[in-house]
Amino acid sequence: MSYTAMYRKFRPSRFEDVKGQDHIVTTLKNQIKSDRIGHAYLFCGTRGTGKTSVAKLFAKAINCEHRNGEDPCMECASCKSIQSGSNMNVIEIDAASNNGVDNIRQIVEEVQYPPTEGRFKVYIIDEVHMLSIGAFNALLKTLEEPPSYVVFILATTEVHKLPVTILSRCQRYDFKRIGVDDISRRIDELLKIENLEAEEDAVRYVAKAADGSMRDALSLLDQCLAFNFGKKLTYQMVLDVLGAVDSSVYSNLVRAIIAGDVSTSIRLLEDAVMEGREISQFVTDLTWYLRNLLLAKTSDDMSIIADMSKEALSKLSDEARLVPTETIIRYIRVFSELTNQIRYASNKRVLTEIAIIKLCKPETEAKVDSVIPRIASIEDKLEKGVIMSAGVQGAAAPSAEPQKDRPKPAPMPKSVPDDIKSVVENWRRILGEVDISHRMFAKNAKPSLGSDGELLLVFSKEACRAHFETSEEFTRAHAEANLKDLKDTIEKIVGKEITIKTVLAEDEVHFETDYPDLSKMFGDLPIVEEE
Repeated sequence: MSYTAMYRKFRPSRFEDVKGQDHIVTTLKNQIKSDRIGHAYLFCGTRGTGKTSVAKLFAKAINCEHRNGEDPCMECASCKSIQSGSNMNVIEIDAASNNGVDNIRQIVEEVQYPPTEGRFKVYIIDEVHMLSIGAFNALLKTLEEPPSYVVFILATTEVHKLPVTILSRCQRYDFKRIGVDDISRRIDELLKIENLEAEEDAVRYVAKAADGSMRDALSLLDQCLAFNFGKKLTYQMVLDVLGAVDSSVYSNLVRAIIAGDVSTSIRLLEDAVMEGREISQFVTDLTWYLRNLLLAKTSDDMSIIADMSKEALSKLSDEARLVPTETIIRYIRVFSELTNQIRYASNKRVLTEIAIIKLCKPETEAKVDSVIPRIASIEDKLEKGVIMSAGVQGAAAPSAEPQKDRPKPAPMPKSVPDDIKSVVENWRRILGEVDISHRMFAKNAKPSLGSDGELLLVFSKEACRAHFETSEEFTRAHAEANLKDLKDTIEKIVGKEITIKTVLAEDEVHFETDYPDLSKMFGDLPIVEEE
């Protein structure tokens, strides 16, 4: 016997097997129980949500000879013949290929004859929106006043294409997209029936990829099980079969984009491409990941992001603290535009790389919402003492005003250990990955060199007053035990364990003259000289 696809093999035989459509199931069961069967029903909703399955189940229930409550018994001759498709009183019509006036006129003639067996003659017209205007007009009168033994069930994915005259003659039922949890539970039930095993993450990814369609979920499950039949279905197998990318890749890519690291961002994209991942799906999934990032940033209720594990949600929350809301919205806008551009593009990879560079370098984009990250970048440079050029020739120079004598900066050391140099070169990246509470104080520090060759974080009195009332509070807050996160991040990025000490300058003069500012010597941002 030939293999039967899972979505066909496990069509609901009881109303409780219909998942995610409780509002419809309850109504139909009550109609069966009270024997108040309507003459015309309209089932509308997206693909794979159970419209045809519920129609067939309803047809079995109202014609069942030994009904079990509201459910069909599945044992009588009527149930078996409907199940096999041989019942003469349940007629299923595909309106996509039978959409002419003659097809509908044939139905109108047939309804005059009562059923040969059972109580009702049921017409299930699938994709009814494909009928021609003439066919709709031919159906109108019969649909409004059919014989008492006839029931019409119309199913469509595009209800807006139906004439109002058809809508007004039917009881309308809207089938919702099925939730990830409902699909996951149904897959678990079927895997137990089939004596197969699967990881929880694998099941949830299949459920998410189905996009609310139970039929699509079971088709994808069929495909994944065939990849390595007889073995436990793993998350990695699902990714390989569906050409998808693990969420950790999107997390690393977003962090690289936030840090403005073009080379790392492009390398992550290249790795995904070389592993055979489809770029259109990569862009779609990344846009969805950014959507989750925006929700994590703007909402206190993380339960609305239902398709991620607790570990992934925790990581997402950390990333949300690294970037402003306006910047995330800009990321989503750029990738949404990219989704439309690559649909018919011959070189999708190049367009994707350009979009990533736009995100890493907001100054390359002339959109209004790129102004905020560009201003933030300029502010960051100014904080580091970078001199910004005017950039406009012929502009009037600002009038010279007398300034207070500023103390001369401390002379730069003749030699700096390579590990300290590496830390200063990667200082912005390090600050981007530490916890936000540590980043706030470290951002106000001047990286310098201690007497024993250690990394010295120098704070001015002004910075101290902004966060602490007394010097003792500053000392307690910056004790070595509380610098562990910063040290761990430095070790992760630089690859070496660094000794860190903090010092509070006595005043502004000592802050400038006693401690050399290493970020001016080889910081991770180029110094723009004034022309």
